[in-house]
Amino acid sequence: MAKPTHILVIRLSAMGDVAMAVPVLRVLAQTYPELKITVLSRPFFKPFFEDIPNLDFLEADVYGEHKRFGLIKLANEAKDLGIDAVADLHSVIRSKIITKYLKFKGLETATIDKGRAEKKALIAAKGEAISQLKTTHQRYADVFEKLGFPLNLGKHIAPPKKRLSPKLNGLLGVESKKLIGIAPFAAHQSKMYPLSLMAEVIRELDETDKYRIFLFGGGKKEIKLLKEMEIPFANVTNVAGKLSFEEELALISNLDLMLSMDSGNGHLAAMYGVPVVTLWGVTHQFAGFVPFNQPDNNQLLSDRKEYPLIPTSIYGNKFPKGYDEAMKTISPETVVQKVRELL
Repeated sequence: MAKPTHILVIRLSAMGDVAMAVPVLRVLAQTYPELKITVLSRPFFKPFFEDIPNLDFLEADVYGEHKRFGLIKLANEAKDLGIDAVADLHSVIRSKIITKYLKFKGLETATIDKGRAEKKALIAAKGEAISQLKTTHQRYADVFEKLGFPLNLGKHIAPPKKRLSPKLNGLLGVESKKLIGIAPFAAHQSKMYPLSLMAEVIRELDETDKYRIFLFGGGKKEIKLLKEMEIPFANVTNVAGKLSFEEELALISNLDLMLSMDSGNGHLAAMYGVPVVTLWGVTHQFAGFVPFNQPDNNQLLSDRKEYPLIPTSIYGNKFPKGYDEAMKTISPETVVQKVRELL
């Protein structure tokens, strides 16, 4: 069979998972410049991919035009673009329908192995003798290898920083200070560093007068909390609700460091080559969701002597009584020390 020349890459959601695909696709484009790539995802994520050569974007309106039987219409739209292979990086009902339909039409297909059994075993181990699983980035790369395109993720070349608009330059100010992003929220409380402790981290960093700190979040509740959090500090700016998504990405690409939970913002920063310090609660770095190309030293974990059953779940949605307090075992001093060590 001839090697594919135009691959449809399917990754519909969620934000962090889509962001994790970006450096892998960048390596794919860098390694195989003759290959054409079309990414099928939600319109919101289109800005992620704009700096990758030979890559086009096909919008999936899965709650409207492409709902239910509209998925077949979407598959035909992709086929009309001249694709000759499908890389399903999602492996959910929607992506499976599209992939199977295009396989029936004669296209070569490959689907991600999410390692569900291994992840289930990681949780079932109850913290004993756990070991590192394959990263999500490598699982994505394996899909392309099945299609005849092996990748060496170690050869990733980060993109240049995005140009800052006058509005963003105004936020940065004229003083030459290191730029830190802090994203204090996560999908589940058990993955979120207590805001009182995060305020202490911010206070200690702010007092040095060496950094400009930007707070990231979304939604009315988070924006309200971040507005309150910035008030006492001279070098802290809440950007949640103030910037477009494209502006947020441009700002993130210019950061010197991102401090985040096990959440999407860490992956957004990592896709631009920004150093990321991740705070882990009841989840664990061994599950394979560490932001791209970030060393073990940048992972700050809850105390597993005090909370020996960690990881209690892959996504942080399940934990024994009292384990929602696990992140309190990461001291603000430890976080500040790690940030200052990297900057």
